[in-house]
Amino acid sequence: MATGEPTRLRLIILLGFGLMTFALAPILVRFAGDVHPVTLAVIRTVSAALILLPFWLKAKSDKKLQPWGTRESVMAVLAGTFLGLHFIFWIASLSYTSVASASVLVTIHPVILIVTESALRMNRYGAVTWGGVLLAFSGSALLGVFDTDPSATYSNPVLGNGMAFLAAVLFVGYILLSRSLRSHAAWLDFVFRVYAGTAITCVIIFFVMGLSFKAAPIAILCGLLLGIGPQLIGHGSINYSVKYISPTLLSTLILTEPVFAIILAAFLFSEIPTIAESSAMLIIIIGVGISWIGSMRRKDIS
Repeated sequence: MATGEPTRLRLIILLGFGLMTFALAPILVRFAGDVHPVTLAVIRTVSAALILLPFWLKAKSDKKLQPWGTRESVMAVLAGTFLGLHFIFWIASLSYTSVASASVLVTIHPVILIVTESALRMNRYGAVTWGGVLLAFSGSALLGVFDTDPSATYSNPVLGNGMAFLAAVLFVGYILLSRSLRSHAAWLDFVFRVYAGTAITCVIIFFVMGLSFKAAPIAILCGLLLGIGPQLIGHGSINYSVKYISPTLLSTLILTEPVFAIILAAFLFSEIPTIAESSAMLIIIIGVGISWIGSMRRKDIS
């Protein structure tokens, strides 16, 4: 490990804390009440970018940041655009199809990533890691199936499913671009540029949809907390770690978000998971654990 690089333990602790903040996202969305999802996404992403802005300007004025070329700047904006569109398409898919279908399709990103990394020879994974990734995805798929209402009808399942799958592909593009940029960029410089691109994307979509800014104070507060927690701390920990850990392994960690969210909901709303849901959650945890153990044995993690 090079001098100045974080230890494996430090990365694991950082990611664990980040994942716990990811789990706050559905809880905060529920507390936000009756607010348009795109409006909430705008509050979240703009808040995150504005919080980082003074720190980025200070670091830039102190000349602590390396200058970026045009190519890197375009890549950062593109990564932010992918993340913003990922949020929007995922939210929009729920208006046309079931939570189960959308959840299964949007969480296919670890499978897409491991195939992409292997095909492009960015990383070579052993059978244990492959098995863990597929097991974790199967648990996520089962959790989505168990969380559906068989009596419900949906306006356009084909469109909704397509949006959810596109959201997964966009996330793959975002995290691969992040890996490329983070290999030589400071975390603050990288993450501000990406989050600025994400915020701009969400604002543009907000105006294209012709939405009006109607949000109660509680919705604004929840949007701000979404920006601080899941965005800055959650995604921020992923963006920090992607320099040292493969995108595929980081992607499997994100599959644990509903597990932590369900546990939180059990305490906050007395929504006790069923035996089937608990089994699916256990499969996810085991799958993620297997994929990481397999990769650590092969030294895929710094």
